Amino acid sequence: MEYAMKNDDVAETGQGLTGEEVKPNRGAVRQAIDLGARLNSPYVVMNALATVVAAYGLLANSTAVVIGAMIIAMLLGPIMGLALALVDGDVGLLRRALMAEVVGAALVLAIGFLIGKLHSDLPITAEIMSRTKPNLLDLAIALGGGAAGAYATVSPRVSVGLVGVAISTALVPPLAACGICLSQGLSEQASGSFILFLTNFVAIQCASSAVLFAFGFHQVTERGTGDRGFIRRLVVDAAIFLALSVFLYFQLTSTVQQQQFDESVKAGIEKGLSQIPGAYLAETRFRDVKGTDIVVAVVRVPNSITPAQTAVIERLLPTRKGRRLELHVRSLLTKEATTSGYQHELAPTAPPVEEIDPPAGQVSAEPSGGRTDPPKQIDGGRQSTGGSQ
Repeated sequence: MEYAMKNDDVAETGQGLTGEEVKPNRGAVRQAIDLGARLNSPYVVMNALATVVAAYGLLANSTAVVIGAMIIAMLLGPIMGLALALVDGDVGLLRRALMAEVVGAALVLAIGFLIGKLHSDLPITAEIMSRTKPNLLDLAIALGGGAAGAYATVSPRVSVGLVGVAISTALVPPLAACGICLSQGLSEQASGSFILFLTNFVAIQCASSAVLFAFGFHQVTERGTGDRGFIRRLVVDAAIFLALSVFLYFQLTSTVQQQQFDESVKAGIEKGLSQIPGAYLAETRFRDVKGTDIVVAVVRVPNSITPAQTAVIERLLPTRKGRRLELHVRSLLTKEATTSGYQHELAPTAPPVEEIDPPAGQVSAEPSGGRTDPPKQIDGGRQSTGGSQ
């Protein structure tokens, strides 16, 4: 963000909101953008440090630390250089800015990968997972942030707003998350994180180009008559933006449909459990196994849910087109007591667990007082907790 910091020094006379009012400072603003788009040692060092902060913030699941990394990072400078180069027809600036952005992104990705390898024993946190499924909303956020960044660059009075722009248009955290996921072999999550970075990158550049063009910066340099290369670059840029928009639209639609399906399933389970005294849905988990939606319902109940009751509940659940749904109910036996006694009676015919003979070939459970290993968790899938009693 070096170009933004110099903006106050080189363009203090900018006064208003229109292109005419900043026209005397166009050369100085362009020089500041050019400086911020260069590949130099401060750029490399600051991005490296931002990646370290971001990676450890992601692994620690700390939003505040990740926000700090967004402010430190300098990947926004070359994007602003690309934005100006495209509308201005400056091929030299385009090459310098593109080189700086590619090197910076590769550096962030590599450091994120190394930190992920160093701490491969740490789990993937919610902060990392939140950056693996970009959608159209992320594109809209980046467009607004990119437009704000360009406006702050050409308007010295609001240049302080670039701190907020850096936070709203996160560039380093998605790349750091991508490196961490790659280090743990999570290719699907890594690709999602990289697409989020690419979304922010393209949206910021397009919005910034539009703002700079509106302020008249396309007149800073002179292009030759019939410069087809200039038009070709703009067409390619617009095509990439449209392709990303279509992809993210379908991503958003898929996410919304999945959330609606999950909520419908949860509501169906709760409806079925309402007919069973003392049953309470504590958690639902979703897994995709070979075209079958497997739903695991963790239920707190005084008596184990029977297969017949499971079948009744399963018939209440919605299905997705072309897919089967299979309900698994995990009963956690509980007793609810008041001063007058237990709320729900236990089934008198159910024998104690320790009296049930194990199947042939299996070792019986330890006697009372021995150590019992906790049940294994179901890996993968989505889960949600809570529910109405």
